[in-house]
Amino acid sequence: MTAPNVTPRQQQYFASMAASLARDTGKTLDEWVAIARTCPEAGHRARLKWFKATHGLLQNRASQVLDAAFPSELDWTDAQGLIDALWNDPAARVLYEAVDAVAMARPGAIRTARKGYTAWSRTFQFAALRPVKGGVILGLAIAPDVDARLEGPRSESWSERLKARTPLGSVGDIDDAVAAWLRAAWEKA
Repeated sequence: MTAPNVTPRQQQYFASMAASLARDTGKTLDEWVAIARTCPEAGHRARLKWFKATHGLLQNRASQVLDAAFPSELDWTDAQGLIDALWNDPAARVLYEAVDAVAMARPGAIRTARKGYTAWSRTFQFAALRPVKGGVILGLAIAPDVDARLEGPRSESWSERLKARTPLGSVGDIDDAVAAWLRAAWEKA
């Protein structure tokens, strides 16, 4: 993955993962791509589950293979397209834009677009946001005991570094405390 919206550390990780695929799995990327094209599933998440159940390939490696096998479906380099598709609900878009403004105000912050969430990183991911019914969920790389509004993560698909989460239902929820949490998470990244 060589998307311009990833940190240098993430670029290094993806390059290392690609270089070690054949060594670690016994199959080249081209062999895995051929296997991917036999997958009976149609959606990305379903294909990821199929790879894990059928071949033991976990999410990052399976995503790497699926990106090569179905490039038109997974254009990770089109950050704006991913953001527009994810944040197409006007109410959720307003919340995304408010959180994005606070997160991107941190020096060196990088916005990373994904199909199911948007993340912010410096060296490491420090925050992520995903839409949910009635608002958004903000994940943060801070301990959940920092504030009563924070809770531990549930089954989130973003980085395991994000130890706290909170629902946000209105722009008014994005207050000084949220800005302080984002700053504290950024400082750790």
